[in-house]
This record gives sequence, C-alpha cells and structure tokens, in this order.
Amino acid sequence: MDEIVLTAATGRTTGTRSSRRSRTAGHIPAVLYGLQQDPLVVSVEWPELRRAITTEAGLNAIINLEVGGERHMSIVREIQRHPVRRDVLHVDFVRVDPDQDITVDVSIVMIGEAKEVTDNDGMVDQNLFTLTVNAAPDNIPTEIQVDISALTIGDSTRVGDLLLPEGVTTDVDPDEAVAVGMITRSTLDAIAAEEAAEAAALAAELGLGEGEGEDGEPSEETEGASTEDSGDSESE
Repeated sequence: MDEIVLTAATGRTTGTRSSRRSRTAGHIPAVLYGLQQDPLVVSVEWPELRRAITTEAGLNAIINLEVGGERHMSIVREIQRHPVRRDVLHVDFVRVDPDQDITVDVSIVMIGEAKEVTDNDGMVDQNLFTLTVNAAPDNIPTEIQVDISALTIGDSTRVGDLLLPEGVTTDVDPDEAVAVGMITRSTLDAIAAEEAAEAAALAAELGLGEGEGEDGEPSEETEGASTEDSGDSESE
C-alpha cells in the first residue's frame, strides 16, 4: 500500500469561534497525541484528510502526519461530526509505534451463499459487524471474511471460527456469534398456519363435529341430555 502523508499546520487558535472559522475555510481542527509525548494542536486540509481516510484501509489507514517538517506515524482514533449536517468538526490522531501492536476495529464481511438456509426459507442474521483486533501497524487487515456457505438452520459461525491473518489476534470471546442461520418470522407463521390447516382437515376427515368425541360417538354430556329429554317425553 502506498505511503499516506498528510500535512498538518500548527499555530491554530483554540476555541469554538476560532474552530468554526477554521472549518469554514476548509481547515479541520485536530490534535495529535500518544506515545507519552506532548499533544500537538494542529489543523489539516479537509480534501487531503478525506483522501487519506477513503483508501482501502479506511479509518485504519496508517497516516504519516507531517508537522513542522517532522513526520509522526499515526492513525485516526476519532472523528467528531455535526449531529445533523455530519460535517467533520474535529479529528483525533494517535501516534503509533511501528514495532508495537495497536488495537483497532476491522469490518467483518460475509462471503459465500448459505444455500441450505435459503432453501429452507431461512435467512442469515449477522450479529457481529466489526471485530476488535490487535495487529502491528503494517499488518492491519482491511477486512475479515467469514464464509457462510456451510451454515445451516440453527447453526452459527463464531469468533473462534474466523481465520485471522498471521500476527493478528483478538480478545473477543471466541464463543460470540458472528452469523446465525435462522428461520424467518414469516416462515414460522406459514408453518403454524399450515399445521393448523392440517389439523382442521384431519378433524373434518374424522367427522369430529361439535359435541362428538374422537371416536365419532356422542360425548357424555350430549348423551346425558338426550336421555333426560327422552325421560321427560315419556312422563308426559
């Protein structure tokens, strides 16, 4: 992957009004910190920042932040956005050591087709969309793929089943489900309706009308009532 270099300017004035003016001019307020060094208050050009974070690596891209002629290997730790307009308000860069693992979130992408699930009118429910991993800065995967081809109804693929690149580890519980093969609600309703229809058809076939037992004979209550009616008729 090509080296990403982003030039940052120093000397910006902190404060809400100053930051607003800076953003209006296309300069995004930012801070660089980490590795037990003093934080640096800087600003970066939005077009350059956008190019840096829209590569294949996304927000996990290693960025060489150039400040006053000195380069700092860094990664974007947080991007603050306006809650409505979604404009970038502030960026946090954290310094990274090329010889030390860093912890980042990597997207999980399902591949393959769970044919047995779909053939049984089911669906694959993805429970986990990102995985927190530990990796060297130059070994951060762009994504983690999970093959769902062998998935069946009631079966699941778990974190422990994921194939992580060499040197990449995770502290996430290996039993946590990533993807689950399940029956949809509409399918469950259809099965219930079909079972009810079959039960009604069976009852009709056996001639189980109202007041009849399972063997087709009158129930005790019906038989008793008939006897009483007969007795009343005789007395009259």
